[in-house]
Amino acid sequence: MPAPRIVIPSGALVVLIGAAGAGKSSFARRHFPATSILSSDAFRAMVGDDEDNQAASADAFKLLDQAARMRLAHRRLTVVDATSVRRRARRPLLELAKELGAPPVAIVFNLDESLCRARNRRRGRVVPEDVIHRQAEALRQSLAGLRQEGFARVWVFERAGEASRAAVELKSD
Repeated sequence: MPAPRIVIPSGALVVLIGAAGAGKSSFARRHFPATSILSSDAFRAMVGDDEDNQAASADAFKLLDQAARMRLAHRRLTVVDATSVRRRARRPLLELAKELGAPPVAIVFNLDESLCRARNRRRGRVVPEDVIHRQAEALRQSLAGLRQEGFARVWVFERAGEASRAAVELKSD
């Protein structure tokens, strides 16, 4: 099977979508400059001194949104590393991309839930399995409508190993 080829336009907003343990953060670190990655976990740690501090989530996402706004205003590639499995989480990002003229791109990790749970157990911090189940279910329910939401391009990984074989090309002006 050939490696998926993902072409990212200059100044794009890339939204990584998938349940905890799907491999979004690893994919982001492998394929994008560190300065372009806006991780909800990192912002949660910044605000609340702990990536797991759910009480810090609202403020963490306010900071993430501000950082995304600033990067996109400067026409810089912006990669949002959060679960983003629900439309209500994606909507403000899509509105921001539209406002600032940034091409919105979705990279979706629609992997088997059991794989996400197994990967999650191997991580240093563990997300409860019922949370992963709800995230996977929310993703399945919204997957078909991603293009209609406003994403210019949508790539979907559905099997283990697809993301690790992917080739990402970052276009420049």
